[in-house]
Amino acid sequence: MSDAAAPVEVVSFGCRLNLVESEAIRRHATEAGRTGLIVVNTCAVTAEAVKQSRQHIRRMARVRPDAEIVVTGCAAETERATFAAMPEVSRIIGNGAKTTAAAWQVADCGPDETPIMDQRGPVAALADTVMGRTRGFVQVQTGCDHRCTFCIIPFGRGNSRSVPLEEAVEAVARLVDGGTQEVVLTGVDLTSWGADLGGLRLGQLVRAILRAVPGLRRLRLSSIDSIEADDDLIAAIASEERLMPHLHLSLQAGDDLILKRMKRRHSHADAVEFCARIRALRPEMVFGADIIAGFPTEDEAMFTRSLELVEACGLTHLHVFPFSPRPGTPAARMPLVARDVTKARAARLRAAGQAALLAHLERQGGRTLEILAENGGMGRARDFTPVVLPASVAAGAFITARVIGHDGARLLIDTTGK
Repeated sequence: MSDAAAPVEVVSFGCRLNLVESEAIRRHATEAGRTGLIVVNTCAVTAEAVKQSRQHIRRMARVRPDAEIVVTGCAAETERATFAAMPEVSRIIGNGAKTTAAAWQVADCGPDETPIMDQRGPVAALADTVMGRTRGFVQVQTGCDHRCTFCIIPFGRGNSRSVPLEEAVEAVARLVDGGTQEVVLTGVDLTSWGADLGGLRLGQLVRAILRAVPGLRRLRLSSIDSIEADDDLIAAIASEERLMPHLHLSLQAGDDLILKRMKRRHSHADAVEFCARIRALRPEMVFGADIIAGFPTEDEAMFTRSLELVEACGLTHLHVFPFSPRPGTPAARMPLVARDVTKARAARLRAAGQAALLAHLERQGGRTLEILAENGGMGRARDFTPVVLPASVAAGAFITARVIGHDGARLLIDTTGK
């Protein structure tokens, strides 16, 4: 995401958390009167993400040679030396400081940065409507206490830290008071929210928001670890109509031995049981999931167990990642799967995901849906399914319409009003 027409251009790679942090960066830098500034908010989750950031930096330096280029984000933490060695980069700001106003006051200095792994205590809520979007995002957690063997992100984000409950509720209320109809709670490990606040759980936060902000039409969760879902969260999913029937799950694999080698805390059976339990409580629930193809030591039978998750869990929206070894992680030292095999397995997973999405779109025919309009002639149903809308429907408006078909990726609706 970028906006080259603005005095401050912020380019965001990676997760939704980076998106909302990029809005805070843009706001602080603009309020400080900065001009001619390009900020690259990097992602470190894969080698390809780091490569894309470096390519963009070089391209922007050619297009705008007079601009100041500042690099921040997870890759700026995990591969600081790589970016510091780039002559195009003027300055690097760590993840812990990037959303503070002081970091963007002037070009050549900012607050002293505590190393990311040494940072402790609650974090401040970040709440923004991301440019070009109608949903509001509220960061309620950052960092991660788990050490999955493939993941470099804890070393880019630090240990898990939560936004206090009252501050999170107030942040949601501010967005709603400003006209936001739908809010997404985001975090690196969202379901660990509250563990550092005296043992609170995510379900308590969800219920507190829905109780305290009656004007909020839709509340979403960005991604959850199903094994961490607490009883209050399950109860909220079952009973709260304003909590949307769409969950994106961090599953990563379907084979139990691979899951152990990943240092995940759930089994294949746990994932299937969770989805069945939630669907029994909320039949309209739609699931998405992250799955890694070609994790080290994965053979064909192990891969098949991951492929089986698509049907066994009833997954609709799949995010497939070919395994990418990250230096410094235990998985990078394990026996790698051949690159062409990994790519082929990723393609098979994506094909299974596409087939599942098409089946889901087919099932929507004839249904009447509530749709929140976004920019660009598109909207979202309650279960996050994209819907093609007439250009005349203003972003932020709710409409109710009957589904008459799909185009392979999005639903099509009856626009005649019949």
